[in-house]
Amino acid sequence: MGLKRPVIFLGPPGAGKGTQAKRLAARYGVPHLSTGDMLREHVRQGTELGRKAKPLMDHGDLVPDDVVLGMIEERITRPDAAGGFVFDGFPRTLPQAEKLDEILKRRHVAAPVVVNFHVSNDTLVRRVAGRRVCKVGGEIYNVYEKPPKVDGRCDHDGGELIQRSDDNADVVRDRLAAFEKQTQPLIDYYRTQGNLDDVDGSSSMDEVSRLLTQIVARHGADGDRS
Repeated sequence: MGLKRPVIFLGPPGAGKGTQAKRLAARYGVPHLSTGDMLREHVRQGTELGRKAKPLMDHGDLVPDDVVLGMIEERITRPDAAGGFVFDGFPRTLPQAEKLDEILKRRHVAAPVVVNFHVSNDTLVRRVAGRRVCKVGGEIYNVYEKPPKVDGRCDHDGGELIQRSDDNADVVRDRLAAFEKQTQPLIDYYRTQGNLDDVDGSSSMDEVSRLLTQIVARHGADGDRS
């Protein structure tokens, strides 16, 4: 088990990065690294990074790159990350990618395998606008593609399912436009390095998972291989 190279998932909101990152991480027994989750953990624990990030998060401001990158460098040095890890939605910008490369080299970690999820804007709007999240366990549903057994209630714990305030069609279209502008240089950067593969994120979850496993193996990142 494990991964010989880190894996980075790029793609717009609603492309399925989070679901597939969790699946791939579970498949190889490695951590699934979401910067949002990590930030919330540091805030809960009251670490120095958490104290820096909390006032910014409380006001809805972006957390500076140096804080996020410091948090990531700390996280990948933990024992459970020794066998690899999967990034979900990070890096988001070219400067973040360049700094992440510096961290990986400094920590003697192999260059990442990068997957870019392609999904049409219409599909993305439908996915995000239909998304519902359990208030208790954080399980994610979609009223169109993956509805709960009981309307408005989580299958696992019966928790109330809510729609995030930014999960509406107008907000999603604005986020997609901003994402495309911000992320294209990042995609070009990894493609030039020869690290990037494209995946059709509109395929079924199982089909995307199968393709991702093939990509990981093709790049020599599969820890199951001798």
